[in-house]
Amino acid sequence: MAYATNGRSSTFVLTSAVVLGAFGALAVRHLMNSRRNASYPDVRPAGPDAMRDPPRSWDRVDEQADESFPASDPPANY
Repeated sequence: MAYATNGRSSTFVLTSAVVLGAFGALAVRHLMNSRRNASYPDVRPAGPDAMRDPPRSWDRVDEQADESFPASDPPANY
């Protein structure tokens, strides 16, 4: 069974695909920009001076661990 196609339906399908693709690209761009511009108000500067309840003792390893938080890798000199 052969289907008859004319130029109008092909143009309509192509135009629809381009428009839907453009809207999809704009939606993805909007989502990526909204995630990138998120602010993190709960992040504090590193060091005991910025802590609400600083510890009594504070050494070099504590300082480096605090500076690297929330990174997944520990300081190199533990």
